[in-house]
Amino acid sequence: MCNFALMLVKTEAIVLHSFKYGEQKLIVDMFTRQQGRLSFVVPLPRSARGRLKKQYFQPLTLLSIECDVRQQAQLQRLSEAAISCPLPSLQAEPAKLAIGLFVAEFLYHALRSEQQNEPLYAYVRSALQWLDGCESGYANFHLVFLLRLSRFLGFFPNLDDYAPGCYFDLRAGTFCTTPPLHRDYLLPQEGQLMRLMMRMDLPTMHLFRMNRQQRNRCIDVALLYYRLHLPDFPELRSLPVLQELFS
Repeated sequence: MCNFALMLVKTEAIVLHSFKYGEQKLIVDMFTRQQGRLSFVVPLPRSARGRLKKQYFQPLTLLSIECDVRQQAQLQRLSEAAISCPLPSLQAEPAKLAIGLFVAEFLYHALRSEQQNEPLYAYVRSALQWLDGCESGYANFHLVFLLRLSRFLGFFPNLDDYAPGCYFDLRAGTFCTTPPLHRDYLLPQEGQLMRLMMRMDLPTMHLFRMNRQQRNRCIDVALLYYRLHLPDFPELRSLPVLQELFS
């Protein structure tokens, strides 16, 4: 008989993904402030008075949870959950909903084995709150979000060696004056895209004008960069919907 060490944990959490398991359960993946990535088996309530309501487990919902964490268990048990900060516009506005579904799917894969990382948790939470409160000018949000997130995962691009005409080595994350000895690099005209994306932040990104084609090329480059630095990072099913947004 296995003897799992049991620990009662109260923490904040961001829902990444959920799916129905059997008739009355959900499997829910979350990124938590104190424990990093955890997966839960959640019983669905049989009445509207149940404590663990199904709507709590929509992607990117911000929760306060209480759970029993068994260090060797694949699925944890959730005893309490409550919404810690509502994000109403992420569920109500079609453009934000599409961005949110993309971000949730991206995080589900990018944070697959992430341990406790409170700065990373704080970054994701604050970015989602910013998007929820923003009324316009957020077309470049996903570009800023992805590239800034790489700082917390250990492969933030180095812009120190940039000069006009430089190539960008996607494997090394640096600019260089001659093409690398492999295929994973950007030509100088596209190397500028990486520098452009790294210059943007949430408050100023509306000042960077891009058409849909340019924005879609930028997200292709950003995702390629992640695939080169994270093993088995897949194609994202939500990407085609995102690519149709914004003219």
